[in-house]
Amino acid sequence: MSLLKEVNVIRRRVTKGLTKNIGKTIDYTKYDPIDPLTVKRVLISRPNNRLGNQLMMTPLVHEVIDTFPNCTIDLFVRGTLSPIIFENYKEVETIYNLPKKPFKHLLDYFGVWFKLKRKKYDMVINVVQNSSSGRLSTKVARARYKFFGEKIELLEKQYSDYNHMAKNAIYNLRYYLNMLGIEDKKTAIPVLDIKVNDKELAQGKDLLDKLVKNDKKTIGIYTFATGEKCYSEEWWANVYERLMQRFGTEYNIIEVLPVENVSQIAFKAPSYYSKDIREIAGFLQNLDLFICADSGMMHLGSAVTSPLIGLFSVTDLNMYTPYGPDKIGIDTRKMSYDQIMDQVQRSLN
Repeated sequence: MSLLKEVNVIRRRVTKGLTKNIGKTIDYTKYDPIDPLTVKRVLISRPNNRLGNQLMMTPLVHEVIDTFPNCTIDLFVRGTLSPIIFENYKEVETIYNLPKKPFKHLLDYFGVWFKLKRKKYDMVINVVQNSSSGRLSTKVARARYKFFGEKIELLEKQYSDYNHMAKNAIYNLRYYLNMLGIEDKKTAIPVLDIKVNDKELAQGKDLLDKLVKNDKKTIGIYTFATGEKCYSEEWWANVYERLMQRFGTEYNIIEVLPVENVSQIAFKAPSYYSKDIREIAGFLQNLDLFICADSGMMHLGSAVTSPLIGLFSVTDLNMYTPYGPDKIGIDTRKMSYDQIMDQVQRSLN
C-alpha cells in the first residue's frame, strides 16, 4: 500500500471517530413547523464519487422537488459525475465537488468546504448515516433544519425496504417532516431517473440501429463488474449460449462494454462502447431488456425506462436491488441457468 493510501485509511478512521456522534442529540420535535412553500434552498450531501451512489440520489432529489415546489437544490458530492447526472434537472443549481483524491488536491479540497460555508440554506439533508464527510458537511452548512440521516428503528420495522440505499433517506425525510407538520404522502418512493431527453433518446436509437441493422427487438448484456461482483467467463459463456438458443432468433443480443473495454464473452456479440454517461443512458433506454451484474452500469440502467434484470451473487439485494416498473434484481446463487432464462422471458413479455 502506498503512503498516500495509508494516510487516507487513517484519515477515514479518524474522521469517522470524530463525526459518528454529530447530530445524534438533535430533538426534531423542537423545530418550528415547516411550510413547504417557504422552503427555497435545500442542500443534499452525498460525498461519494461512484456512479451508482450518485444515481441513487436522484429519487431523493425528486422527493425534495415534489415536497418543496419553490426550492432550488445544491449538492455536496465527490468527483465530477453529478453535473453530468443532473444535467437535465433545472432545480439543481450549485454542485460542490470534492476532489476524488483530496491529498493530491488539498487546496481544492479545503476550497470546497469554504464555499459550502458561504451560502445559507433552509434545509440540509445527509443521505447516508455512516458517511463522515456527509455528517460533517451537514454540521458545517448554515441551515435552519438539519437532517443527519440517523437510523430510525420504527421505520426499519415498518418497511421491508427501509435499508435500500436509494430509499432510506426518503423514508427518513418523510418521518422528520411529519414531526414538523408535513403529512407523509404515503406515495411510492420515486425511482432512479437520469432524465434522458428527446435528443439523447433519438441519438441512442440511431446508435442502436447502426449496430443491429434490423427491426428485431434487442436484449443488451453487460458482462463486467468490479471485484467479486464480476461473474466468470464460464458463467457468462453459459448465459450467452442460452440467450442465443432461446431468444437469438427473435431478438438481437448485443453487449454493452465497460470503460475498461473488456468482455466476459470474448466479444462474441455485437458490442457498443462509449465513455459518455448520457449517451449510454440514451442507448440503454432504447433496449427492450438490459441484463447486468450489480454495478454502476446496473444503476444507470435503473435510471432509464427500459426493463432491467440486475444479477446479484455477492452484494445485498435489500440494499441495492433495482426497483420500479419492469426492474428486478435476482440472486443467481439460488437460480439455475434455465430459471434465469425463464426470468428473461417474463421480463420480455
